[in-house]
Amino acid sequence: MSSTDSTDSTAAMNGRRNLVVLDMAGTTVADGGLVERAFERAAERLGVEPGTADHEAKLQYVRDTMGESKISVFRHLFGTEELAQRANSAFEEAYGELVDSGLIAPIDGARQTIERLRADGRTVVLTTGFARVTQDAILDALGWQGLADLTLCPADAGGRGRPCPDMVLAAFLRTGAVDDVRQVVVAGDTAYDMLSGRRSGAGIVAGVLTGAHDRAALTGHGATHVLGSIAELPSVLLESA
Repeated sequence: MSSTDSTDSTAAMNGRRNLVVLDMAGTTVADGGLVERAFERAAERLGVEPGTADHEAKLQYVRDTMGESKISVFRHLFGTEELAQRANSAFEEAYGELVDSGLIAPIDGARQTIERLRADGRTVVLTTGFARVTQDAILDALGWQGLADLTLCPADAGGRGRPCPDMVLAAFLRTGAVDDVRQVVVAGDTAYDMLSGRRSGAGIVAGVLTGAHDRAALTGHGATHVLGSIAELPSVLLESA
């Protein structure tokens, strides 16, 4: 590497981290276990009897893959595309019904965190493994439409959700907020969020302890930071500037 290349690389690493990609459920949104409840409703509609070994095994897989695109989860669980699509539709319907019942809320300080990040001149993107219809239902229920600069679901990034890096890279390409992926910040509550962030090349991949996975799982899958909640993120970014 030439001295010029080395200087350019150092400059990229030290660039201001102006693009922040945040997960929703478990990271900025508290859903009180609605994913599991919606899955149980959807599975029952497809003939998976509650209390059976098959039901428990499928539910455990849902827990283990929190953060992954839900259609990908159902493809694994139900084997055929037809059944996966039926399960996904039933899940999205059930989750939407639960959201409409007022069973979600912001993580403490999440809205203020997003507002502070944007006030600091950073671009904020909210991402999810849910379909667009469910993402919009959550945003509507919280009064969060327009809160972030951009919202993305797997379909907005070519169809692949986490742990693929596609949504992070889509945020990078669509916003043009930074000129190097190492200036991107990713935050989430699951191992798949961490993998997605690391595979994208993001400079900071922060795990939060308000959702599905614990510190060991987050660090084991590549977290550069582990935070008590998303409310700690602005201070971390100021310290790392």
